[in-house]
Amino acid sequence: MNMKHLIIIGDGMADWHIPSLGGKTILENAYTPYMNKLAKEGCNGVLQTIPTGLPSGSDVANLSILGYNPYEVCDGRGPYEAQGLSINLQADDLILRCNLVSIDNSILKSHSADYITTEEADILIHYLQEYLGNEFVNFYTGKQYRHILVIKGGHKDVNCTPPHDIISKSLYAYLPQAKEPSAKETARLIQDLILKSQRILKDHPLNKKRMKNGKMPANSIWPWSPGYRPKMGTLLDQYNFRNGIVISAVDLIKGIGIYAGLQSIDVEGATGLADTNYEGKTQAAINALKETDFVFLHIEASDEAGHEGDAELKKKTIEYLDSRVVKPIYEEISKCDEDFTIAILPDHPTFCRTKTHSANSVPF
Repeated sequence: MNMKHLIIIGDGMADWHIPSLGGKTILENAYTPYMNKLAKEGCNGVLQTIPTGLPSGSDVANLSILGYNPYEVCDGRGPYEAQGLSINLQADDLILRCNLVSIDNSILKSHSADYITTEEADILIHYLQEYLGNEFVNFYTGKQYRHILVIKGGHKDVNCTPPHDIISKSLYAYLPQAKEPSAKETARLIQDLILKSQRILKDHPLNKKRMKNGKMPANSIWPWSPGYRPKMGTLLDQYNFRNGIVISAVDLIKGIGIYAGLQSIDVEGATGLADTNYEGKTQAAINALKETDFVFLHIEASDEAGHEGDAELKKKTIEYLDSRVVKPIYEEISKCDEDFTIAILPDHPTFCRTKTHSANSVPF
């Protein structure tokens, strides 16, 4: 009988001690009886998911958790997200994650354009493609604020700062810069696209409507994390799994899973936020475990709460993870005759205090 394996990721769940929570971490303060039960019955520790010298991103962290060497296979999150969107990529395509963001007098106010909906974003991405796209530059709609920019023949050695790292700072101080002379043309092109996007998005009717309704406008793009199509072996070959499933609302995680040889399952109502369809994702995982050896279940909500600096919301997302994901999965597999290994952990910390990721180790 094969051992079944389940990894549950509470994205960004780890944090510092929070004064408003009595000096405890959010995980310490949250009511998590089923995570506690698994911790008591299992093995606990801390794990370094971000190797020295690499950015503290979800691409690096989740590749580490899946057993890959990020030094060898991580070439920016853009290619993984493009794979998650089933975008057809060529070997010379430079792929970047492209956020829609909100700025005010050059100051970055929101890395998510005030959590713009996918339907709204699709209108703006098509508008950007119409006015800025060409045979070398293409924009693709992703989910909510997360989109893709592909530059044919672009050079990857461009320093691009993640937008969630520069909230309340001037964008112009962080415009992409070439790391070496051969990348200068690509860096200038990305800078030009950012500045042109601000001019054409400023007065778009959708943004005027958003501001009238009290929402921040999606008035700039911010491309980052460039890379080429990765070369990596499958997880199935590496660990001799017969088959595997990835379940996530986030295209990055879907793409990593697909490159790893996993089948991606979409769940209706999975948003990546605190309002995500926890029950739907949980049932999808339970169903998948009946048919497959390995399931990678990713829940994004805690990470987004951390980026907002909202400790109470982050606590709530962790409690939702425990009661609406871990509890029903634990109760279901307790009735089965098969052997299971379950791991629960964050991929990286996302500190409410700084509103960004950290390379600190995470508890498992």
